[in-house]
Amino acid sequence: MRPRQTKPRLLQAMIDAFRLPDLRRRILLTFGILVAFRFIAHVPLPGVNLDALQGLFERNALLGMLDMFSGGAMRNFSVAAMGVYPYITASIIMMLMVPVIPRLQAISHEGEAGQHRINRITHWLTVPLAGLAGYGQLVLLQRQEVVKSTADLGGALPIITMVFALMAGTIFLVWLGEIITEYGIGNGISIIIFAGIVAGIPDMIGSGFLAKEQFGGLLAYVLIAVATVVVIVIFTEAHRRIPVQYARTSFRGGRMYRQSGATHIPLRVNTAGMIPLIFAMSMVLFPGVVASYFAGPADNPNFANTIMNLFNPNAALPLGLFYWGLFFVLVIAFAFFYTMVVFQQQDLPGTLQRQGGFIPGIRPGKNTAAYLNQVISRITWGGALFLAAVAVMPFLAREVTNVQVIQLSSFGMLIVVGVVLDTMKQMEAQLVMRRYEGFIK
Repeated sequence: MRPRQTKPRLLQAMIDAFRLPDLRRRILLTFGILVAFRFIAHVPLPGVNLDALQGLFERNALLGMLDMFSGGAMRNFSVAAMGVYPYITASIIMMLMVPVIPRLQAISHEGEAGQHRINRITHWLTVPLAGLAGYGQLVLLQRQEVVKSTADLGGALPIITMVFALMAGTIFLVWLGEIITEYGIGNGISIIIFAGIVAGIPDMIGSGFLAKEQFGGLLAYVLIAVATVVVIVIFTEAHRRIPVQYARTSFRGGRMYRQSGATHIPLRVNTAGMIPLIFAMSMVLFPGVVASYFAGPADNPNFANTIMNLFNPNAALPLGLFYWGLFFVLVIAFAFFYTMVVFQQQDLPGTLQRQGGFIPGIRPGKNTAAYLNQVISRITWGGALFLAAVAVMPFLAREVTNVQVIQLSSFGMLIVVGVVLDTMKQMEAQLVMRRYEGFIK
């Protein structure tokens, strides 16, 4: 009989995790890779005016989002400034192209081998996307006089070298993420982004201490942030269980398997994750970024200045209502679009029919497909409204509390909560497999 534990459950689970040699090795490997990543994020490229770069980040919200995906490396414009977002872009492109291109769709149906081929294509697609993104960022920074011009650098060779350095930094981070996924704990790509977000928390806390005269607003700001985290946890874990029964004898690999009993299909309320936020933010920021190239001086504004102010996330009321209202609507639209794309790729009705499973009271085939589509459409409303509310939460928090020195990030909070939950579940599985009590009761 196991002795009664006197230590808190979380502390005891951490002690148990470090007692297991293989789990301890995974944790230490993950931690060591993250330390190496933080060192890389502070290796700057030559010819960059850091003061002008900081000013550009304050004016451009899109760069702030890209800086989050780079783990804070873009703010220093280091060799890892592109971060892993070219890989994320490649993954999104492949996810959208698989159901459209018959050849890719056939590869995806080849099981684990097909998934490996899709992943390989995604990695190859990351290379040119990283090169294009790196060159685009250098051109943008040159126009803003953050990076020296080609003439000042002595020709095109330094620019080409910087582009290749940015590409190498992205591929290196993706490789580190793959090592964490295979030999460490959690999803490597997500953990690298998570590490960059967490690394910026001390600066945020320092900014909060600078606003001591706004103590009431800061307290309300913290309460809103805590409430948002609680809601994110609830909706991240929320799902609808669809009962399924199996009663069939199947043959696989020359052997007979008898499937019987009941189980369920968990349909997540937030199937789309944070992808709708990325799509929606790209759509609402793009017009303002393009207009900034054609805007006139402050004393002689033109139509481009109006567009730039209209699509400015930092605009005050009532002008800010247009940007955040459009953002809210687009998040809902993309949540439905992306959920339906992912759901069609999963082909749950066909999988159930092939495995001899059925939903009680629903005929297999078209009736099952119609029933599942109806259920996923209904629960997606909850997930879409949740994502939209989280998307506009920074604007509401700023207007309610009037605190300007701290800026919460919807993406950052979703990533942090998701990575923490996913990592804890993986450690929980490792501990439970060895008959230890885990983190989650």
